[in-house]
Amino acid sequence: MLVVTPTSHDLGMFEVRRTLPSMARIMVGPFIFVDQFGPAHFDVGQGMDVRPHPHINLATVTYLFEGAIDHRDSLGTYATIRPGALNLMTAGKGIVHSERTPAAERLSGSPISGMQTWLALPDGKEEIDPAFEHVAADQLPQIDGDGVVARVIMGSLWGVTAPTTQYAETIYADIAMNAGASLLIDAQADERGILVAMGSASLDGQALETHSLYILQPGVPMTLRASTDARVMLLGGEAFKTPRHVWWNFVSSSRDRINQAKDDWRAGRFPIVPGDDKESIPIPEIPLTRS
Repeated sequence: MLVVTPTSHDLGMFEVRRTLPSMARIMVGPFIFVDQFGPAHFDVGQGMDVRPHPHINLATVTYLFEGAIDHRDSLGTYATIRPGALNLMTAGKGIVHSERTPAAERLSGSPISGMQTWLALPDGKEEIDPAFEHVAADQLPQIDGDGVVARVIMGSLWGVTAPTTQYAETIYADIAMNAGASLLIDAQADERGILVAMGSASLDGQALETHSLYILQPGVPMTLRASTDARVMLLGGEAFKTPRHVWWNFVSSSRDRINQAKDDWRAGRFPIVPGDDKESIPIPEIPLTRS
């Protein structure tokens, strides 16, 4: 197995651990960006404030373990995501969005913990129209076993299928396990990765480092076993034949398209976010995310 050790970024009130993209691996299936943020707890009056910023040629997937986030975008969408639900935002030819802690949570103080991932859009679909989709927690199918509850976020796993839109074949699941519980990991996808978000677990007897991403051998079923109570993410899907480039918030098969997006953001040619148009994130000279 290839092991991708996360790069940690301290954002002051919480920490973000990034495994994709990395020097060792750019993508696993359509996943080209994998962040785990938190767990952390905001004091009264504090919260997350990710100011408006642009994306192209990708879809963002937000999934929470704890807390709440208000999403606004340039389509006019306003949606609050809470644990177990899914936000899928399709950037396509271009979108701008912000993510902030809701007012009620700021008044009381609140926890925050979850996953933010990006899916590269496949050939022929990179420039589709932007879109937003919220899938409630009770709409995502669950597999209940002996000490295991697995929620299928995207794709088909263990005989059930999530209703979430897919642009390329995708698998994504949140697996909650009691200490000692085990689960056979489906081998059908072209590419698969396992990330232990919380607790301790092993794969076919090999101990897994918490927060690292393990790239599994194609076509080989493997058994995941929890050493302690654990939260594990399974992700992957269809292997891309055409390479993708990443620069800041932009993903594309074309570097020229990314350069155009840079110029468009600097020149103010992206749309605004209704209800959150007073500030934005400036384009960096050297972004943390690049390939």
